[in-house]
Amino acid sequence: MLVVVSSLAYKICKKENPEFPQQTDSYNLPTCSRISHQELVLATERFNSSNLLGEGSFGSVYKGTLSDGMNIVVKVINLQVEGAFKCFDAECEVLQNAHHRNLVKIISVSSNIDFKALVLEYMPNENLEKWLYSNDHCLNFLQRLKIMIDVASALEYLHYGYSAVIVHCDLKPSNALLDVDMVAHVADFGMAKLLGDENSMMQTMTLATLGYMAPEYGLGGVVSTRGDVYSYGILLIETFTRKKPIDDMFAGEMSLKRWVNEALPISTIDIVDANLLEN
Repeated sequence: MLVVVSSLAYKICKKENPEFPQQTDSYNLPTCSRISHQELVLATERFNSSNLLGEGSFGSVYKGTLSDGMNIVVKVINLQVEGAFKCFDAECEVLQNAHHRNLVKIISVSSNIDFKALVLEYMPNENLEKWLYSNDHCLNFLQRLKIMIDVASALEYLHYGYSAVIVHCDLKPSNALLDVDMVAHVADFGMAKLLGDENSMMQTMTLATLGYMAPEYGLGGVVSTRGDVYSYGILLIETFTRKKPIDDMFAGEMSLKRWVNEALPISTIDIVDANLLEN
């Protein structure tokens, strides 16, 4: 089943000879519209902990409400972290220039020497990770499949639909945000890399999240579109098995990927999320 789902979800979006209108956007530091620091202070109630949605490697994410009643997400960059400025520039650049229904949209930025934040569209259903591991909700098979197709569609655009190849470099459940209609939007482009074409590679010291990182990332930090495809495969397996790649059961030679490979095709029912079988 997982093999069929994988083929359907990614290949449904992948084209042999994609024909997309080429964009001519500059990759210089973007000039997004600005929202002042004071406006964000008011929107988030002084970045109150009650509005904190999560924390990542490069900063904290808050829910906010602008004076016109619009809900927003404010990603505040921790400028004390090494690479934070580069992270901010990369994410703002990608989100300003890349446009697709399955990518999170940037609304504005707030930037000065002491404070940098991205203002993003608010996703009321949070992210795939919270839905997978929630005790209050359960995603059915078709919902999971649709989310995987949405993520694959976003990747296909990043790799083949833009004037330059964009490698996300950190695909994982918490970066698949869900809107009110449960449509998935890929987010968090702080580690994203721009390549010349789909066959290009580059080296980087910025690595993806453990468990979702392609093996070649750890062997010299080589970044390519294949790394995103590997991360997508791990994400897809996790979505239908409800097993994290860093689960305690995966130690030594055993990994999530190997666990699934050894179960297919005879013992598929033993690895599928029990919630799917019950429903």
